[in-house]
Amino acid sequence: MTPAPEEASTPSPADDGRTILGHALGPALREQLAGRLGGIRWFRTDWQRSGAATGRARWTGSTGASTEVVVKLPVSEREYRWLDRLQSAPEPLPVPRLLASGHAIGGYELAWVVIEHLPFGPLGTHWRDDHLLRTTEAAARFQAAAAVHPIDRPERRENWEDLLKRSRSAVRGQGLGQATRWRRILKSVARHLDAIVEEWQARSPIAWIHGDLHLANGMTRDPGGDGPVVLIDLADVRPGHWVEDAVYLERLHWARPERLQGRNPVRLLATARRRLGLEVDEDHPRLADLRRILIAACAPAFLKTEGVPSYLDAALDRLERGLRRLA
Repeated sequence: MTPAPEEASTPSPADDGRTILGHALGPALREQLAGRLGGIRWFRTDWQRSGAATGRARWTGSTGASTEVVVKLPVSEREYRWLDRLQSAPEPLPVPRLLASGHAIGGYELAWVVIEHLPFGPLGTHWRDDHLLRTTEAAARFQAAAAVHPIDRPERRENWEDLLKRSRSAVRGQGLGQATRWRRILKSVARHLDAIVEEWQARSPIAWIHGDLHLANGMTRDPGGDGPVVLIDLADVRPGHWVEDAVYLERLHWARPERLQGRNPVRLLATARRRLGLEVDEDHPRLADLRRILIAACAPAFLKTEGVPSYLDAALDRLERGLRRLA
C-alpha cells in the first residue's frame, strides 16, 4: 500500500521541534481518527507564536464529503476549552469550526484539534482599509458569545509599579531618543500612578476578552478576504474589560497612523457591542485613556521587543495626550 504523503515524509534538518513533533505523532492521530483525516502536510508560518505543530489535511465528514482542515498539536488548555465552548455561538461563528479534538495521542497526554481551514489571512499580511472595523466587529461577536460562560478564573493584575520602574531605568541607561522628554513624563506618571492604577483596577464590567486582538489573529472564510472576520489564537482569553482588546488593537498601530486614518478602535468596538446589545459603560473613553497611559508608560521597559523608535515616539505622544485628558 502506498503511504499517505504525511506518513511517507521525514523531517528535514531545517525542521524545528514543532514540525518534528507533527511528523512523529501525525500517523497515530490519523489512526485514532479512523481514516477520517488524510495525509498531513506540516508547515511553519512567520506569524505563528505558539509552540504547536500545524498542518494541512483533508477531512472526510459523516456524509462522505471532504474538506480542507488544519491540525494543531499540542494546543493549550485555554485554547482547547474556548474553541469547544464557542462552537454553539450564533453565526457567523467568531472562531474556527472545530471538527475533532482530544486530550491524548498514541498514549501521550497532549491536546490536539482539527479545525476548518480559513482560506484568507492573516489580515495583517493583506492590509485593507476595512480591516479594523471588521476586526472589532469580530471581537464584539467573540465577547458576546463568551459572555454566557461564567468567569471561572481571576483577572490578571499587572505590576504597574515594577513596570514603571523598569521604564525609568531604561530611559536613564539606554541612550533612548527623546530621553529628557521621557524622563519628565515618566516622573509625572510616577506621581499619579497610585490613583491611575486604583481607578483602572476598579473598572467594570469584567467579562471574557480575546486578550491578543490584532490583525495577525484575524482570518476570513471567504477566499477573497471579504465577509466576517474569524479570530484565531485563543491562548490568551482571559477576564478583563472590553476596552483592553480595543486599546491593544489600537496601540499596535500607534506607529502607523496612516492605517488608523482617524479610526478609533475603542469607538468601533463600542459601536459593535451596542449593536449586539452588550453593555457599553459611559466612562469607557476615560478607561481607555487609563489603559493607554499604563501601556505607553511601560514601552521603554520592553526595549528589546518593542524598541522600534517610531513606536516609542508614538507611545510618548499618546502618553502625553492621555495625561492631559485626565488632568
